[in-house]
Amino acid sequence: MIRPPARPAPTGTVYFSLLGPLTAVRDGRPLPLGPRKQRLVLATLLARPNTPVPVDVLTDAVWPDDPPRTARKNLQVYVSAARALLGSDSRDGRDRVVHGCGGYRLTIDEGELDTLRFRSLARAGRAAGERGDLRTAARLLREALDLWEGPPLNDLRDSTGVAEEAERLEARCLTVYEDWAETEIELGRAAVAVDGLRDLVERHPLRERLRVAWMNSLHQSGRQAEALAVYDDYRQLLARELGLEPSPAMASLYRAMLGRGRTARPAAAGREAAHGTALPAAPRDFTGRREELRELLALLGSPDERVVVVSGPAGSGKSALALRAAHLLGDGFPDGRFHVQVRREDGSARTPAEVLGELGWLCGERAPGGSGVPAESAVTAASAVPTDSAVPADATVPAVSQGAGDAWQRWLSLHRALIVLDDVPDEAFVRGLLPRSGPSSVVLTARGQLAGLAPVHRIALGALADGEALELLAKLIGPGRLRTDPAAALRIVRACGALPLAVGVGGMRLAVLRHLPLAEYADRLGDPSAALDELVAGDISVRLRMASGWQDLSADDRRALGRLAGPAQEGGFTLDGAMEALGCGERAAIRTVESLIDAGAGGGSVGEGTNPPPPCRTPPLLFFFAWGGGKGWGSCWC
Repeated sequence: MIRPPARPAPTGTVYFSLLGPLTAVRDGRPLPLGPRKQRLVLATLLARPNTPVPVDVLTDAVWPDDPPRTARKNLQVYVSAARALLGSDSRDGRDRVVHGCGGYRLTIDEGELDTLRFRSLARAGRAAGERGDLRTAARLLREALDLWEGPPLNDLRDSTGVAEEAERLEARCLTVYEDWAETEIELGRAAVAVDGLRDLVERHPLRERLRVAWMNSLHQSGRQAEALAVYDDYRQLLARELGLEPSPAMASLYRAMLGRGRTARPAAAGREAAHGTALPAAPRDFTGRREELRELLALLGSPDERVVVVSGPAGSGKSALALRAAHLLGDGFPDGRFHVQVRREDGSARTPAEVLGELGWLCGERAPGGSGVPAESAVTAASAVPTDSAVPADATVPAVSQGAGDAWQRWLSLHRALIVLDDVPDEAFVRGLLPRSGPSSVVLTARGQLAGLAPVHRIALGALADGEALELLAKLIGPGRLRTDPAAALRIVRACGALPLAVGVGGMRLAVLRHLPLAEYADRLGDPSAALDELVAGDISVRLRMASGWQDLSADDRRALGRLAGPAQEGGFTLDGAMEALGCGERAAIRTVESLIDAGAGGGSVGEGTNPPPPCRTPPLLFFFAWGGGKGWGSCWC
């Protein structure tokens, strides 16, 4: 394979290659690069071109275990040799390798180093693809790949530092190969990529995107049985090596191939797959909710229902239900299924403009106004709140700009997509994001009822039935262990309020604490002062989830919940109990409890429909949290 730079360098210029063995050529003749340690220094500098490389990094590359006392002096010798090889900069006559406070910096141009030329060609190819010029994109990406001769720096990988740089370069090459293969498939020229994809899959068997491209190329070439075998082999490999399943997108592609013959371009394949499906993995331990799932699927399959609100207290499984439905509805939304988390890791709400920016990026939209600026840039202009700051409950949330909102509505009107907005704080947040027309649908998950939105359909989630909660627990600890003490297992799920999050965390904790009898764990959970401390598994904490929900409540709702926690029995309280705890009359008690229900801190009804009225249900773990004044336990404040 010919390896000159795509842009010819002046006569006498040294051309370096890292995408294979380390080599240097001047005027077509290879140059000697000296002993191994000198080549390690040169390779490390070239792997980070035009960037200071700390002396410690160079030392670790040459002497990974025990550098000698003369290491720094020896490095100076090796760097001097590199200077002699590189010569001076033709533009200003200065040395190519200079030492500064950040380390040694090697100055080199694109026409002198294959990795720089590779990066330039790859960027140009991707830009052409984004413009829709697929033929140019395929040509430029292929030019970049022609610079790749094999594992980068394969002659120096016994050095840990150089091996890390080499792996980074190889990952970049693999990504470009996947881009090129997907472009050729999109052009209907899949056959040119089949053999290369097979070879790369053999070297990188767990890289799913390569597998998907190989499946598509085989399928488009009329080799359907081989394409299906690629999936089967991968599924068995994942199960054997990692205990995992292929991604939902790949499984959907497999099912689609089973159901049709040869096509020019399989749906949900190629470059568009990145924008066609942006969903987290389907929850593997999804349990119960059969009626709610059936209702949600029916609603989203109807042409009349565009917005569905799935509400429930923290930990009730709202996100899991929405994602389960989204994964099952691939054929119904050909223009994509997208999931956006509305809150940050600390539970604070993002701004609508930030969320719209992410939606625009996922859908491939760009900001309005013809500037060519990506949608996320419009977020910066529209938002007055930094992305790493919390939005106070009483603050005015920055609205979506008129132009960005109109562009989003145009996109929704022209596409049939499913949008999942997860953990919405209130109605005002999402009004500008909901479709006003068109065939797209939106699922909102929220702790509160979002009563100010209309017309929407609502699905309210409460606790699981005992049988469903036990089924979930058995999935995590094993049915055999559950059968050793079914009575204790029932006590555990009831102490968790049969909330999927709490039962799941408890099950994960028991799965690690194999020595712990179920009865002892049930006793621990039965102690209100310790229950939340027991519901922690690694970095997953029920207390932290409860804290996030607590912060969403108004001061009046928090105070009321703290007072109601005392008389509540098994997570519920009657109208009479609420009146006594709150120290108010019937009407005021009903309004207070209805406010809690609207905020997602209670379920059921008080004073309505039956005589005597049924108890209002509130997750017992939320009561435990309220007893501690919003800290989980301690002296009650009320």
